[in-house]
Amino acid sequence: MTTAPASSDPTMEAIGQAVTEGRTGDSASARQKLLSLWSAIGVTGDPLHRCSLAHYLADLYEDPAQALAWDIRALDAADAVTEQRVQEHHASLHIAGFYPSLHLNLADNYRRLGSFEAATQHINAARTHAPSLPQDPYGDLIRGAIQEVAEAIAEQDRTPRASAPGSTA
Repeated sequence: MTTAPASSDPTMEAIGQAVTEGRTGDSASARQKLLSLWSAIGVTGDPLHRCSLAHYLADLYEDPAQALAWDIRALDAADAVTEQRVQEHHASLHIAGFYPSLHLNLADNYRRLGSFEAATQHINAARTHAPSLPQDPYGDLIRGAIQEVAEAIAEQDRTPRASAPGSTA
């Protein structure tokens, strides 16, 4: 998922601010802000908000089991997001483009937990959805990560990837 400029949406802006804070090194504060937003949005709130928040919140956990829980929430929410809702947020986005990254993250978490069959299912889903990625640096990044995780799954390597979001490896 890219972080393209968004329409005026205070919740998406708050998510973006917390993500930026997390990427600059204050993971604990960013995690707390996103958890507070999650409580405000609720499990039946706007699926785009839930998908985006859960996707980014997962990156703030080093523990793959905790990340997995949020990545599952992100994928579940993505299944409820309409193309119209994504377009309202930003005209250059398409819901199909979310799935390669969502499945990649699930594959990587399952791999790190040693659940290689589940990891394989999700890396295959990421590959299936990869043609929806843009031909730009973001798309290249996700395609490269899909290949990297696929190789790690094949080797049954459970170590964290140095290139993973939020990685301290």
